[in-house]
Amino acid sequence: AYLVLRGVKTLALRMERHCANAQLVAEWLEAQPRAVAVRYPGLASHPQHALARAQMSAPGAMLAFELDGDVERFMNALDVFTVAESLGGVESLINHPAIMTHASVPVDIRQRLGISDTLIRLSVGVEDVDDLIAELDYALS
Repeated sequence: AYLVLRGVKTLALRMERHCANAQLVAEWLEAQPRAVAVRYPGLASHPQHALARAQMSAPGAMLAFELDGDVERFMNALDVFTVAESLGGVESLINHPAIMTHASVPVDIRQRLGISDTLIRLSVGVEDVDDLIAELDYALS
């Protein structure tokens, strides 16, 4: 209970930073040719953007995109983003659902659910957003 109470005191500040960073990362990714179909409800291009704006005070810190390139090379090029099964920490985390969280799901079902072999999920943390974007830029190059 002590740890929950301690964490709640800074939750609003952390969520503001998570959301602001995620918005900037999503906007940056959307402009990258190797990041295809960026999915983030804070982007005007998201099919449910208007609904998200009506229902949410902020679009959150989770986003996804399809990588046009070698997923393994991309993931291995990261240092600031930590590869993790469980997303949602204060630090930036990255996940490749096809070989991690959804590896046991048959390919045809994954594809029907929109979980391709090139789908990448990010939980954007509270680090300096310029560092996050620089790392993604490096990994995409």
